[in-house]
Amino acid sequence: MRPWKLLVALLAAVSLLAAACGDDDGDDDAGTDTSSETTAEDASSTDALTVYSGRSEELVGPLLEQFTEETGIEVEVRYGDTAEMASLILTEGDNSPADVYYGQDAGALGALSNAGRLVELDDAILDLVPEGLRSADGTWVGTSGRSRVVVYNTDELAEEDLPDSILEYTDPEWSGRIGWAPTNGSFQAFVTALRVAEGEDAAREWLEGIVANDPVTFDGNSAIVEAVANGEVEVGFVNHYYLYRYLAEDADYPAANYLFPSDDPGGLVNVAGAGVLDTSDQQDEATQLVEFLLSEEAQRYFADETYEIPLVEGVEPAEGVPSVSEINIPDIDLGRIDDLEGTLALLTDVGAL
Repeated sequence: MRPWKLLVALLAAVSLLAAACGDDDGDDDAGTDTSSETTAEDASSTDALTVYSGRSEELVGPLLEQFTEETGIEVEVRYGDTAEMASLILTEGDNSPADVYYGQDAGALGALSNAGRLVELDDAILDLVPEGLRSADGTWVGTSGRSRVVVYNTDELAEEDLPDSILEYTDPEWSGRIGWAPTNGSFQAFVTALRVAEGEDAAREWLEGIVANDPVTFDGNSAIVEAVANGEVEVGFVNHYYLYRYLAEDADYPAANYLFPSDDPGGLVNVAGAGVLDTSDQQDEATQLVEFLLSEEAQRYFADETYEIPLVEGVEPAEGVPSVSEINIPDIDLGRIDDLEGTLALLTDVGAL
């Protein structure tokens, strides 16, 4: 494919990501890309490090200030939706002022990497994070993780009542008992991963089976967790951290997360992550920022603030949250889960959207 055709295709794909993921976990994903608007100040200084962030100012602003205090490197940040910021970099091309891209989703990182916009990071940085949670070509690294799980009502079900695979929820015995959010970006990323892991036919078959089971549709993950707890549905497909916000308020909250016992695609671990732009003239400073995001204090920050999973060995997750070593992570190249266009077409075709 000629370079300009590749760029057009990437822009189209990332624009679709923006359109669909603008509400990615937007119901309540503290610190994630819930806003579809760019809200930060102009990032045009030639002296400060320029960061395009898909993570919210509320979440990462204090952390970036800490980076400046420790290193003396000033940072200017342009905030927005993860996919919106990636699309902006592709549109700006060689004129982009961005030095660092910090996204909420591996798919957008993969889009930038596939466009050749990210430089290869040092092995010393890459080796801090397990393989599979960083790019295969070394151009970006995950900074925190979130696992797909099945949340279930503990008054109605026990862990042994649940299937060992997400694929088994197509069984008619689950008819009317499932909650899902097919418009949610995290769910769509899972479906894209399912297509990568199991193939197009298997992903279609699974979606058709779930639709046939008359799932109850919600706008986001929090609504699913609440519906599970109040008995409206018995199980729901969500990210792991939503439940912990309710458990922090009520230790007896009647819901629990189910982690798949094998490397099932239903247990996808997606990451927020960062990379250094190929057009940056401050690549050493940009690399320092990426390294800082993997420091103990930064990893501790995400664990405590969002219940996300720390990716660096030796940093424990928040109480009750599983560590990377406790999750059976499916072998899925996160850099390949950027085909949202195909996922949206599939979801529409099977009647989920």
